[in-house]
Amino acid sequence: MSTIGIIGAGAIGSAFAKALARKGLEAIISNSRGPESLADLARELGPSITPGTREQAAAQDIVLVAVNWAKLPSALSGLPDFGGRIVIDANNPIEAPTFEPAELHGRTSSELFADLVPGARVVKAFNHLPAHFLSDDPQAEGGHRVLFLAGDDAQAKSAVSGLIARLGFFGIDLGLLVGGGQLVQIPGGPLPVLDLVKFG
Repeated sequence: MSTIGIIGAGAIGSAFAKALARKGLEAIISNSRGPESLADLARELGPSITPGTREQAAAQDIVLVAVNWAKLPSALSGLPDFGGRIVIDANNPIEAPTFEPAELHGRTSSELFADLVPGARVVKAFNHLPAHFLSDDPQAEGGHRVLFLAGDDAQAKSAVSGLIARLGFFGIDLGLLVGGGQLVQIPGGPLPVLDLVKFG
């Protein structure tokens, strides 16, 4: 099983950690304030989630990044080249707390994100639903809640799709990072906040 790191312990990062903990999957979670600030969260989530430094989280096989858009450059700056490891882009280009759309200069948010994680195989996922849907029971109304993913590397997408399935969700591959990522980008994409359930 791939090791998992989480950069960002806000709503999405914490919800992802809770989903992992529910299945007993281990992960290192980090934030900008250091491991000590995450002690209470780790106690709440259970023994499979360990607070760590940003560098420790970034060194894992699969790294989920969920950070306020304006803080992404500082959150990711100075990290070593990812060397082909998988980085999940769970971010949306909105500026908290006003939730104004960020200026993307004609590119998609995932393209800009990929520039910040050199050497990574980027997969867009875990960004299109409010956080509580990630931490709640994924078996909804007798089916499995749908999570979308997009990326350019088939092997990386297969790994993330497998993780989505292990967490109890149903993954749907939207294709390449630019086109597929745009479908789930908040704001502007047609799929965000759609709570879809796969039956059967």
